[in-house]
Amino acid sequence: MGSGKTTIGRLLARRLGKRFVDSDHAIEARTGASIPWIFEIEGEASFRRREADMIRELTAQGDIVLATGGGAILDPASRALLAERGTVIYLRAGIGAILQRTSHDKNRPLLQTADPRRKLEQLLAQREPLYREIADLVIDTGRPNVQSMVQTILEQLDALAAGRARRAKTSMNQAAQLTLNVELGERSYPIAIGPGLLSDPAALARHVGGNKVAIVTNTTVAPLYLDNVAAPLRAAGREVVEIVLPDGEEHKHWGSLMQVFDALLANKCDRKTTLVALGGGVIGDLTGFAAASYMRGVPFVQIPTTLLAQVDSSVGGKTGINHPLGKNMIGAFYQPRAVLADTSTLSTLPDRELSAGLAEVIKHGAILDAEFFDWIEANIAALVAREPQALAHAIARSCEIKADVVRKDEREGGLRAVLNFGHTFGHAIEAGLGYGEWLHGEAVGCGMVMAADLSHRMGLVDAATVERLRTLVQAAGLPTVGPDLGIERWIELMEVDKKNEGGAIKFILLKPLGSPSITSVPEELLRATLAACVTDGRT
Repeated sequence: MGSGKTTIGRLLARRLGKRFVDSDHAIEARTGASIPWIFEIEGEASFRRREADMIRELTAQGDIVLATGGGAILDPASRALLAERGTVIYLRAGIGAILQRTSHDKNRPLLQTADPRRKLEQLLAQREPLYREIADLVIDTGRPNVQSMVQTILEQLDALAAGRARRAKTSMNQAAQLTLNVELGERSYPIAIGPGLLSDPAALARHVGGNKVAIVTNTTVAPLYLDNVAAPLRAAGREVVEIVLPDGEEHKHWGSLMQVFDALLANKCDRKTTLVALGGGVIGDLTGFAAASYMRGVPFVQIPTTLLAQVDSSVGGKTGINHPLGKNMIGAFYQPRAVLADTSTLSTLPDRELSAGLAEVIKHGAILDAEFFDWIEANIAALVAREPQALAHAIARSCEIKADVVRKDEREGGLRAVLNFGHTFGHAIEAGLGYGEWLHGEAVGCGMVMAADLSHRMGLVDAATVERLRTLVQAAGLPTVGPDLGIERWIELMEVDKKNEGGAIKFILLKPLGSPSITSVPEELLRATLAACVTDGRT
């Protein structure tokens, strides 16, 4: 309910030249009674029987766009009919958006309760798996531009009609594609999440405007996916430049950036050339910086192949390279044209890389969504085991959270800094040990535990919260104890941080779980955390 089915359905029907039907309206027309009246007099069970009969009748018709009631999928026979007879589009909306849209609507009988939010949470927990089970497309309706959402649906329907294999919708090993949107006015762009995107030539082609494409990747990813991406582009008549860099955080430096520029110039790439970042966070950050700088800006597309990149670094337009004195200190804010996150690539990801990505998933819950944190706790074993539905939800929710933050604060003027929870400690670990010794996600995971400890010492959270975070980070396969760099070295490294102001180290702390606080801290408390959280407790 409240996801926009009627509004979007009417527009979609108009664009497709079909008739629009709302099953709830059809029931009211046939019975002469309103839905709230049927609920009150006959009860929900009776309404569901009427609804199932109407779904059976309407799905037998042709040339319609049908908007069902939100609970229609509770009936197994209705689910089967919808899946068998039509293309199913799940319009997904967050709890906050639904509450805002339905708060003054008295025609929502299930929400006439003392705690509508709690009721919605229960309904979503019950219905979300059923929606995903039968959905061919999943469209996020959190953005305000209805026309843009309808256009996205039309593009996805075209892709399905063009011959993409219909998903085995009851399989645990497959999931419907989800499309989110980062709303930044004229620079808005889609995030497509799902399996098989690299096998769909249209997925990338629709975001490439010129005749030249430069694909930047690394020595690990290139043998796995480079041909999949390059071959359809060449078959479509585009000139493809392949740039393969060494793999690893230690290569995220000026020399690699120059290697990209050398290739672009040698191949006479112009302003209409599209750069494609095919790889993890290092490739994405470096390619984005190259795109922002080459000829003062050329378009680029992110194709993240690691969990960490899919849930975090590919979204939001932060680009850059490392300096020996500080991580990501040289770069630019530059948004991609699109993010294509093919979840199939996670099957080839080493366990250590998967765990590194889970650090950023945990971060999003810990700092901005306590309910998501609870969900991660309950599903961490499934995530580590790479269960597709669990990973799909974790990626989607992480992208939703980050996209919302970026929309409100694109250039990190304030709010966006909260996404650096654990990173002040984490970046110090990476710089102190040497880039590449620990993976970025490993350093962030440990950094979050240290930040939680500091939050407790500041009186912002209780000891139980610190232990919950430490236990979850450990269950994800991440380190929870920092390396002994020496306290003075730790502080020296943390003083080189983009959030710092006037020489004071700024930390993102918990206040409480699910809510952030950006603050400087007394030096004695910082030293106490460092003493307690490094190897063997040594100073």
